[in-house]
Amino acid sequence: MPAYIALLRAVNVGGTGKLAMSDLREMCEAIGFTHVRTYIASGNVVFESRLGEAAVRQQLEARLEAYAGKPVGVLVRTAEELAAVLKANPFGEAAPDRTVAIFLDTPPAADALSGASGVNSEEMALGPREIYVHYPDGIGKSKLKIAAAKNGTARNMNTVAKLLEMAQA
Repeated sequence: MPAYIALLRAVNVGGTGKLAMSDLREMCEAIGFTHVRTYIASGNVVFESRLGEAAVRQQLEARLEAYAGKPVGVLVRTAEELAAVLKANPFGEAAPDRTVAIFLDTPPAADALSGASGVNSEEMALGPREIYVHYPDGIGKSKLKIAAAKNGTARNMNTVAKLLEMAQA
């Protein structure tokens, strides 16, 4: 059975989108997902399902909207796709806690980075359905805004590696 990783947008970040990870696990189990595990309180869930990626996303988004009373964005990757994201990280020599993959639903446009504002020391690169960003001075000090990333969700490389480890277990 395929292993999936679901990444929720704007959950338990900055006081918005409150969601207990125990509630998220229960929602996933109610849908019929198996071997459900969450990682940290920012909306990361690993599970198995016979459903395809689109159906997994649709069912989880519907359940989350019923729970929250508003849409909650969900980005889904298979374990194989997450392994490819980690392997393709163009900033592999950089500190993993200062490098993120911004996960998107669709491939970013070739010019997705040209409209970025607030660029200082950050480095950016495009992936198949990701935007990679290295923040040498730390993400907390950055003023970087990437319009193409508006509907995405970012995870640092430490989190990506841990989620992959969980999905492969």
